[in-house]
Amino acid sequence: QVQLVESGGGLVQPGGSLRLSCAASGSIFVINDMAWYRQAPGKEREFVAKITAGKTANYANSVKDRFTISRDNTKNTVALQMNTLKPEDTAVYYCNADVIVSTGGPLDAWGQGTLVTVSS
Repeated sequence: QVQLVESGGGLVQPGGSLRLSCAASGSIFVINDMAWYRQAPGKEREFVAKITAGKTANYANSVKDRFTISRDNTKNTVALQMNTLKPEDTAVYYCNADVIVSTGGPLDAWGQGTLVTVSS
């Protein structure tokens, strides 16, 4: 089994910053892509950012130039630095990892989510 645990969510004022973290643990052989998704109230889950094992990143247009994704391959962690937050960034943020487990099979792993609320 593989577990992803997110942390760092909370309440922040518009224009503020938050940093989300996600740690993967369990029967991991290797992690390929790691990503963040979010789901706002009443909306479908949407892509936010992705980073490859080689640390190539790409972003949704709505967060480009405000959010930065990073990872530490030695610790199996991924982070999302969110700056200049807007009320429309309010959502539950989910960590996602494309894992090859120790037995050799693929696994699309998800965290439980962390709530980010941007409000004055």
